[in-house]
Amino acid sequence: MEASKMTKHPLIIEEWNGSSSTKLFKTATITFSPSLQIQRSVNGFNHVWRRFLDAFVPEGFPGSVTPDYVPFQVWDSLQGLSTYIRTMLSTQALLSAIGVGEKSATIIGATFQWFLRDLTGMLGGILFTLYQGSNLDSNAKMWRLVADLMNDLGMLMDLLSPLFPSAFIFIVCLGSLSRSFTGVASGATRAALTQHFALQNNAADIAAKEGSQETMATMIGMALGMLLARITTENPVAIWFSFLSLTMFHMYANYKAVRCLSLDSLNFERSSILLQHFIESGQVLSPKEVSTMEHVLPLWTTLRLSKSAKPLHTNVKLGLRVSTLDHSEMANFLTSAGSFYNEAKYLLVERKGTVSVVVHKDSTAEDILKSYIHALVVVNLTVGQKSLHLECQSWMDKHYESFVQKLKLAGWKAGRLLSHSIIWKAHWSLGEKTD
Repeated sequence: MEASKMTKHPLIIEEWNGSSSTKLFKTATITFSPSLQIQRSVNGFNHVWRRFLDAFVPEGFPGSVTPDYVPFQVWDSLQGLSTYIRTMLSTQALLSAIGVGEKSATIIGATFQWFLRDLTGMLGGILFTLYQGSNLDSNAKMWRLVADLMNDLGMLMDLLSPLFPSAFIFIVCLGSLSRSFTGVASGATRAALTQHFALQNNAADIAAKEGSQETMATMIGMALGMLLARITTENPVAIWFSFLSLTMFHMYANYKAVRCLSLDSLNFERSSILLQHFIESGQVLSPKEVSTMEHVLPLWTTLRLSKSAKPLHTNVKLGLRVSTLDHSEMANFLTSAGSFYNEAKYLLVERKGTVSVVVHKDSTAEDILKSYIHALVVVNLTVGQKSLHLECQSWMDKHYESFVQKLKLAGWKAGRLLSHSIIWKAHWSLGEKTD
């Protein structure tokens, strides 16, 4: 009786593929008819195409990544492709300068030259990490672009090396030094961007698929590079024209790639842009709106060309070293510790036209964000050489909590990167009064 009821209507079973309920796609439909005949409906092409895509895009794509993932990866792959093509040209020139193919060249001489080149790059990478390591996360877009520009410079040095035999060692070491900056900055910023793209705690998956994309671009670039190197052999004009044309495209693709990014973490410049707009309108901009307003090149390259006033954050220093204060500044520091900021986890010190923030060693990320916003408010409300501390404190009391709440509602991750940028902290406490 029960069996007859089950066979009166066809039973449809769907087959789905994926590791979780949010990352499934249909691979087959199986229909059991009343006469017990089995019909299968499988789109073989879609299945094969999906399996191919699984090697290059994160699982659950596109829902598992941010909207700016696709445009960034497209431009990033194109710039990578041009890099690998140019690598064949620069490596060909470098090997020629070392003496590959010449009877007069010695193995020990070529090995020593290559060793000096690599040693310079290693030392350069360590020094760059020492001076800029804590700054890479907060300025990922800028350092991503700078890294590729330094890589272009390194390739240019390799291509120039055969033209100046007497200065060969100096030129190749300079190129290796330039590329060492690229390795450190590119690796660190890639980690920061991977965390940004990950919406479902899938940073490892995104990084793995990034490796697959880069491998594919490398293979295509190497093939095209070998073809181009063969075509342009012993033709300096063709070599330089190809190299410079690809370099210009590489710079353009990198610029477009970082411009696609809408990072939702606060750094110095984004905080300044958000605060200025909030003071003027009472509203907070979204990450996408701010991305069109922030600089992607080092600030000094654009300030000289612009007649507008300097951004607020250029007049704020977060994490002042207390031991650098002179006698009068130290007196003001001690006065501040017992007046305006006796309950705060930071102190503001005005010196040489800037507002410096002394951060307490027990401060949290929320304290550091508040200290930086307070310093920006002081810079914004400064009239001539006179800062209005009472007015600034009043503004903080009235508007700061509202500002932070609107930041969170707009999708900003407040304070995380600012706290990573501080090297120097201090500790102070008010002693108890004695009778």
